[in-house]
Amino acid sequence: MVSLLSKWFIQNRDDLSNPDVRQKYGVLCGILGIVLNLMLFCGKLLAGLLSGSIAITADAFNNLSDAGSSLITLVGFRLAGQKPDPQHPFGHGRFEYISGLLVSLLILLMGFELGKSSLEKILNPEAVTFHWLTVGILIASIGVKIYMGVYNRSVGKKIHSGAMMATMTDSLGDAVATAVVLLATVVGHFTGYNIDGYCGAAVAIMIFIAGFRSAKETISPLLGQPPEPEFVREIERIVMEHEEVAGIHDLIVNDYGPGRKIVSLHAEIPADANLWDAHDMIDNIEQEIAEQLGCIAVIHMDPIVTTNEEIVALRKAISEEVKEIHPNITIHDFRAVPGPTHTNVIFDAVLPYDSNMSEGEAKERIRALIAEKHESVRGVVQIDRSYT
Repeated sequence: MVSLLSKWFIQNRDDLSNPDVRQKYGVLCGILGIVLNLMLFCGKLLAGLLSGSIAITADAFNNLSDAGSSLITLVGFRLAGQKPDPQHPFGHGRFEYISGLLVSLLILLMGFELGKSSLEKILNPEAVTFHWLTVGILIASIGVKIYMGVYNRSVGKKIHSGAMMATMTDSLGDAVATAVVLLATVVGHFTGYNIDGYCGAAVAIMIFIAGFRSAKETISPLLGQPPEPEFVREIERIVMEHEEVAGIHDLIVNDYGPGRKIVSLHAEIPADANLWDAHDMIDNIEQEIAEQLGCIAVIHMDPIVTTNEEIVALRKAISEEVKEIHPNITIHDFRAVPGPTHTNVIFDAVLPYDSNMSEGEAKERIRALIAEKHESVRGVVQIDRSYT
């Protein structure tokens, strides 16, 4: 259905680098989610009233909250699609992350409320009336929710939307929850055991876990998570395709919402390269990153010595020696300044986050190591961190 509707209502639907296309996918799925969840709410509410089941009634209001979640997702995509303005020069793309977080909070709230109602039902059990109409409604609901989960996952992965992936998690969780409610209804009818309240509690726990996971996934980009490894590899590929570039470091990706990334990095250029030629090459690389990855790129040139064999050998030796302190330490911005009594080697060392050393301790250990390994060489070390 979503594929058919996208053909009708979304022009250039395969141009996913276009923010307008992403927004239209989000709005389309949001509207469809509202319609389907309202239908499920009406059907389950009828089934709950007929049977007197707290689990079915609670599941109905869970679908009503899902309709609200779809509305939030729809509004989030609309707000995220607003053009940049003087107050928000990077656009409003993070509204999509905020909408995903609100959906997660609604899921958590619904799980909490359902847990309370189920506990009351356990303490004060009431007979549940069996109707085949109720069974039919629940089976249909499971099928609809699985379908919603599938299309939200498909579109969410297609447009890289955390909000839609959160909705997918909610939909599949609802399918499982409704299956548990159906089980309680059938078991109660054929065995006489009233497990309505216990099944409601199980549903509440599943909903709460799904809400917690969704919240975790949507909070991470708001706080500032590292970019996807594939994205980093693509940047490295584009830059290193230019033979004049000796290496890159200090890569930072600022994410202001889907399709709104700003990349900055340092490119190592031979110190004896022609300045105008190097600047022209960097301009070309920035343009290539913008065209191929759909993001703004800012590149800083770092000159390095590539023709002095003694300095090149010293850099290579120290690059290997610092791994005695931690196997994943890397160095960059290496410079050697000779003097009458000793040579200063100046560089940045990237300390991994899994190291137990403080930055001060790492700096002192590297300086001591250099003094031990190389006579008349002193290390001037700046500790750096990786942002990818």
